[in-house]
Amino acid sequence: MDVYDSIPTIVTIFVAIVAKISIFIFLLGLVFYTNLYLNYNNNNWSIILLISSIFSLIVGTFLGITQFRIKKLLAYSTISHVGFLLLALNISNIESIQAFVFYLIQYSFTSLNAFIIILIMGLFLFYYNINNKYDNNNNNNSLFDEIYSPLQLISQLKGFFFINPLLSLSFVVTIFSFVGIPPLMGFFAKQMVLSAAINSSFIFITFIAIITSVIGGVYYLNIIKEIFFKNSDYNINIFKVYSLKKDHIYTYTSLYIPSPITFTISIITLTILLFIFINKEWLSMGTILVQILYNY
Repeated sequence: MDVYDSIPTIVTIFVAIVAKISIFIFLLGLVFYTNLYLNYNNNNWSIILLISSIFSLIVGTFLGITQFRIKKLLAYSTISHVGFLLLALNISNIESIQAFVFYLIQYSFTSLNAFIIILIMGLFLFYYNINNKYDNNNNNNSLFDEIYSPLQLISQLKGFFFINPLLSLSFVVTIFSFVGIPPLMGFFAKQMVLSAAINSSFIFITFIAIITSVIGGVYYLNIIKEIFFKNSDYNINIFKVYSLKKDHIYTYTSLYIPSPITFTISIITLTILLFIFINKEWLSMGTILVQILYNY
């Protein structure tokens, strides 16, 4: 958790996505080829993965509720999502592996969108002054890191909707996908894993996964409350904005996101939002990868 929180946000993106993809692809190959070629007793893998999945779901959910730092909260959220991935890996049949592959792909895209948005939100806050010197948790403004992570606390998002409505809406779509709200991409990923678990008679852990998903929505709703339902304490810092271009003072509406980043956020957000209309292509990709694996 401290690694997520202390390193620059741009590095957190790499740690949160690339490292996890590598680890889970390794675990997929380890479980599959061990069971296939060494005739290893599947129950040994099942017990280890099942216990890890249950602990990941519970720990990631309940410890995440207590967090007030944005990247730590996302770190605990990641632990909860790892529980779903381990559950799919534990079942280890064609249906569950397809769910595993799709969940890993969609979670990577959604996490990428979330961290890019946090990075850009921090850039916006760099050009604003906060009126009060202390936030709700009595944390001093020295927590603002203008070089690496300007956005560190959930309370810093207070009223951000009034600073940039479209970026706030994109962040909400991403958050709802994490929760698993239909018809967003995250809902279909969780539905596939839970369906595979029910079909394989993993009723108890399916119940735990559903309950923890509902409870986990609480800390996501806290972010939404800060963004949309609280008044902003920020005023634009004319001196910082003036330094962008010495012959022109940018106004509030002139602070904009660079085009490549805008394009990236827009594409990922629309994919998450409109997944129900393009699901065949994504699901077919997962099916092909599973067929390659099982027909190797």
